[in-house]
Amino acid sequence: MTEFISKRLPNVKNDVLSGITVALALVPEAVAFAFVAGVDPLVGLYAAFMVGLITSIFGGRPGMISGATGALAVVMVTLVARGNEMGTPGENLGLYYLFATVILMGFIQVMAGVLKLGKFVRLIPHSVMLGFVNGLAIVIFLSQLGMFKEKVGEEEIWLQGTELYLMVGLVALTMFMMLGMPKIKYLKKLPEALIAILVVSSIVIFFNLDVATVGSFIRDGGGEGLKGGLPTLHLETFQKIPFTWETIKFILPYAVILAAIGLIESLMTLNLIDDLTETRGNANKECIAQGSANVVTGLFGGMGGCAMIGQSIINIKSGGRGRLSGIVAALTLLSFVLFASGLIEQVPIAALVGVMFMVVIGTFAWSSFRILNKIPKTDVFVLILVSALTVIFDLAIAVFAGVIISALVFSWENAVRIRARKHFKEDGTKVYEIWGPLFFGSIATFNSKFDAKNDPDQVEIDFMESRVSDHSAIEAVSSIVEKYETAGKTIHLKHLSEECKLLLHKNSPKFREVIIEAIDDPRYHVAENPEEFN
Repeated sequence: MTEFISKRLPNVKNDVLSGITVALALVPEAVAFAFVAGVDPLVGLYAAFMVGLITSIFGGRPGMISGATGALAVVMVTLVARGNEMGTPGENLGLYYLFATVILMGFIQVMAGVLKLGKFVRLIPHSVMLGFVNGLAIVIFLSQLGMFKEKVGEEEIWLQGTELYLMVGLVALTMFMMLGMPKIKYLKKLPEALIAILVVSSIVIFFNLDVATVGSFIRDGGGEGLKGGLPTLHLETFQKIPFTWETIKFILPYAVILAAIGLIESLMTLNLIDDLTETRGNANKECIAQGSANVVTGLFGGMGGCAMIGQSIINIKSGGRGRLSGIVAALTLLSFVLFASGLIEQVPIAALVGVMFMVVIGTFAWSSFRILNKIPKTDVFVLILVSALTVIFDLAIAVFAGVIISALVFSWENAVRIRARKHFKEDGTKVYEIWGPLFFGSIATFNSKFDAKNDPDQVEIDFMESRVSDHSAIEAVSSIVEKYETAGKTIHLKHLSEECKLLLHKNSPKFREVIIEAIDDPRYHVAENPEEFN
């Protein structure tokens, strides 16, 4: 037992320190996304705490960080605005519609996990994954550029003069420390992001520098501060929102979109963390945990959330590998709200921007530039398209488009690969040996291989090197048989799969005579006498 614990003690330290680092990076993100959605900052912070804590304990990917995200916030802003229009001025009815939608979103995600739909993330091609991480890195980078602006009246303008130089200098110092610390022998084991944030914060406080901080960021957005209590059960949601068919029709489309975006972002982040850590997470377990977390978050007044790729990479790069890192991040975030809001509000935004810029550098797949001339042009197109759509629209649209295009390319390439080798037996029977997949895309080419009018009276079609994949293919096989029978010729089918034979038998009893059952398959040999192979 002592040995078991001692082997994990070093990682406990890494998990705790990386969790604190992530908590610091979560604050401005959660606050910013709450502003995007049009709700109070505490709604975003409570979501980051609850979603992060529950998924860290019960999720399918240790080390992955979840919380309020921009991908969900951009959908929520319309929901909240339309919900407010349904109530009286000042009633803030949109917030309650948001909570109800997040609860329904959570149930949908739980059902996806129960039905084991998480496994379909494995169908996402590598080119889509590369486009996803590149697009997301660009989105993170662009989101941080807003920190280099200040609000003047109703407009935002770029920082100028001393303010700009201070901001750029502190960001550069943060990045320089994070780059340099791992190269110094006595410092490489320390969490560079946390140390950089503490050093830059100390410089700002000691020299009383006039720069944007977490506190000023919240106040500029219309918030009052980080100070708050424990999240409480919002039963008034069920009193404010009527449980009617009209309500379901209003919130269901939003809930489905939010559930889809949340699962796609979470499962793709899970795959990315799998690659970085060379371990394997459980996609279906993550779906259930994400859904359960969103149900709880909606009940306790949070805006919901999903996996956060930026914070997850910060955690992994800082040494966080286990569930403890996410738990520490969530509890530290709550402690900020309860006890240390005054201290956290003094953290300069520049330090957090520097950390996020390092996340951008670590997230972007720079290797994609080297492989552009080494992969198929269609994969290059998909990679660039997914990156662009992620930036222009959102992750869900980008991934769906990438998967659909990749599937169409795959179908077309396989549609033209079907072949038919032809030869004659000694008795004059003509044999067609089919090679390649037979499915809806290849049936036209398959049909063109046969010449029922000029073929001899005896014909065999051998499917040993082919696979009859769908209903269109079965109909094509049935049609070929009918053509030969109409021409007064005898046809037999060999080496069909059991599923195909079953469906053809259901189609017509005549296939019991057309399909040859008792035939040896030369690809396999069943050893009746094991001594033959000794």
